[in-house]
Amino acid sequence: MEGSEDNAQRGCKIKKFFSHLIEKVNARECLTWRFLKQILLGQGLSVLLCGTGVTSQYLAKEFAVETPMFQSFLNYLLLCLVYTGILAFRQGEENLMQILKTKWWKYLLLGLIDVEANYMIVKAYQYTTLTSVQLLDCFTIPVVMFLSWFILHSRYKVLHFVAISICLMGVGVMVGADILAEREQGSVKNILLGDLLVLGGAILYGCSNVCEEYVVKNLSRVEFLGMIGLFGTFISSIQLGIVEHNTIAAINWNWEIVLLFIAFAACMFALYNLMPIVVKFTNATSINLATLTADLYSLLIGVFLFNYEFSGLYFLAFVAIIFGFILYSSVPLPTAENQDPVQTVSSQLDVTAQATEVSAQEPTVIQHEDL
Repeated sequence: MEGSEDNAQRGCKIKKFFSHLIEKVNARECLTWRFLKQILLGQGLSVLLCGTGVTSQYLAKEFAVETPMFQSFLNYLLLCLVYTGILAFRQGEENLMQILKTKWWKYLLLGLIDVEANYMIVKAYQYTTLTSVQLLDCFTIPVVMFLSWFILHSRYKVLHFVAISICLMGVGVMVGADILAEREQGSVKNILLGDLLVLGGAILYGCSNVCEEYVVKNLSRVEFLGMIGLFGTFISSIQLGIVEHNTIAAINWNWEIVLLFIAFAACMFALYNLMPIVVKFTNATSINLATLTADLYSLLIGVFLFNYEFSGLYFLAFVAIIFGFILYSSVPLPTAENQDPVQTVSSQLDVTAQATEVSAQEPTVIQHEDL
């Protein structure tokens, strides 16, 4: 009897929790085009991230080509050619030379952080297991939240932490499915070094994401991409010549390898182009939650390319991550000044509209006076 009463009490507590959750989240306010666009763009980022992972994995498995720095260099070079070129032809304070005069050391540091974050995560696969990478890579999320709290003055609510917990539970289910399927876990020649590389890369990714959010929302997307392209190309080319020149020289080039390099560069270039657009009206934490599904997309593609065994737990993990992401995105993220970004933007648009109306009426008044 006592056991049944305890179960009934637990059931009541769970019902109260979810009823309170539903009250906090207004479905009508959530299901807007802006909200749906946020979900779709977030999954677009995840698909592009999956594309970079699959092409890298195919290069490693089928052709024994592991060149993370060279692959990153291709992306930075494309960014440099496009966006640094745009900055070079701009006038005034947005000109490339003016930006370099005042902020060159800041972007040099940001470029170094971004280059090493990419390199450390990919390099970790050579030393530790896939499970370790998938779990420890999630450390980016608390890093982003911590830095956003102090740098961007973001203030998280209880529901945000609940949503993040649900997403991380989905990651746990995905990793558990990998273990149950006894999928190949990769190298284990130096697990400690590999795990440290993942943690280091996760911390640097968090720093890069928060800096990107700050630059995109306060300066411009073109400036961020142009400076990342310029300094990323400079740093990665030096590191490429030091650590990967022998590996590149040993590649037996053919059209398939070239095509895979092109596919990787295209996915990474598109990812870097799309991320500032998404972060403009969301935040760095939201993006990191959305891209948790990238590993699931990679696993589904691996079922066809690498003969992975499919598990129903993958679907459960996907649902948990998407539900957590939707829950997180449905609750406004206030700042320390208690300003709602959407209201701020709308108020600015209203002021701009009023100013436009006034300026449109002024010529008419002048014409009457002339008459």
